Amino acid sequence: MGATASPWKKAEARESERERKRLAVLRTAARLFNEKGFHASSLDEVAERLHITKPTVYYYAKNKDEILFECVRMGLDMMQQAIRNITVTGGSAVEKFEAAMLEYAKIVTMDFGMCVIRTGEESLIPENRVKLRRLKADIDHEFRILLEKAIEEKAFAPIEPKLGGFVVAGALSWIGRWYREDGEMTAEEIARQATSILLNGLRAR
Repeated sequence: MGATASPWKKAEARESERERKRLAVLRTAARLFNEKGFHASSLDEVAERLHITKPTVYYYAKNKDEILFECVRMGLDMMQQAIRNITVTGGSAVEKFEAAMLEYAKIVTMDFGMCVIRTGEESLIPENRVKLRRLKADIDHEFRILLEKAIEEKAFAPIEPKLGGFVVAGALSWIGRWYREDGEMTAEEIARQATSILLNGLRAR
């Protein structure tokens, strides 16, 4: 006789399904925070949108503060990973900086990236605020290195890299404040036009 198939899922499959459901909870919460603000949102609404019970939400996160922390952390992780991937590719410093700007602009139109911009760190508990500030500082540093190299290649005007990095990141971040999925332009179109405008301002004359 053949072996009877186990009705229980293998540990790997169970973990994969749990992670998929956890991401669904986080993504739904991020959208809610982006629409209404963190303080005006509740976990009851998250549960309602997912057609699950509130206790089920608590299975994937301890509380609303933890959910916000994870949403913002994931958005920052996306930004950092995008910049790091670009750093190791070929091409000139300008091409890399342009690619980094483009990816950054796209990410702030996505659920987790937008949550970084719209909720900010003031809604986080102090301990988590420190963790995310550290991650933001790392992103700023990597962004600035790309800009410094483009300036060294004399492709950009000789500006102060730290200030230039803050100005560019600030301008691109603002997209996350006003972007609407049902707007006249797609996220891709906005990212490309914003990147082009900023690059024209940076180029050496």
